Amino acid sequence: MRYLILSDIHANLEALQAVLADTPPASVDRVLVLGDLVGYGPDPNAVTDCIRALPHASVIRGNHDKVAAGLEPPLRFNHLARHAIDWTASSLTTDNQTYLRALPRGPLVVDDLIEICHGTPFDEDVYVVDYREAGRALLRTSRPVCLFGHTHVVAAFRLQDGVAQHAGGRTMGPAELTLTTPGTWLVNCGSVGQPRDGDWRAAFGVVDTDARVVALRRVPYAVAETQAKMRAAGLPDPLADRLSAGH
Repeated sequence: MRYLILSDIHANLEALQAVLADTPPASVDRVLVLGDLVGYGPDPNAVTDCIRALPHASVIRGNHDKVAAGLEPPLRFNHLARHAIDWTASSLTTDNQTYLRALPRGPLVVDDLIEICHGTPFDEDVYVVDYREAGRALLRTSRPVCLFGHTHVVAAFRLQDGVAQHAGGRTMGPAELTLTTPGTWLVNCGSVGQPRDGDWRAAFGVVDTDARVVALRRVPYAVAETQAKMRAAGLPDPLADRLSAGH
């Protein structure tokens, strides 16, 4: 089986279109979406419509999806994120709000090899930023490979003999992870719509379960077009500026 891995699109239509042009859904068996379809970006409806139209897709919710759908207040959001999510919630169609509200929380078991979550298997809102959180997450996985998002940073961790180890990080670049090494894996393929690892290009992954390989991919997109739409919508300038800086 081949899976296309999308996470943290954040209403960035240009980035999503670039990823789907590079790896069309028809070229894989299934698309896995790890949450945060909306928030920050200027196209919450177009992105949600695009994800809803994908064939053979499994989608879980992220924290921005929950807030935009009215499931919880933005208490954990900073002022920029709160401004953007208020705009997003007011811009979403009723149909798309209903769709986001119905998205399941992770973790979601995909097959015998893979499960997906937004933050961690034990809490969908926890950020995995170092081996401590990674170790807690790895001890709670139900499959050999857990794919996660939320941090917007490409990263990989491996649990072997009860010890969590870094298996890759920000400088992995375009790369492949071979999952035949013993241990349990926790892998973040990065953010489609708002990377924060110093590389502005849209990040995503392709998993081949037969070869037991995760390909970590990046593609450029029309970032200036996204930024212009954000400014025209009145979204905060820092949110637009950060897209071309990759942070």
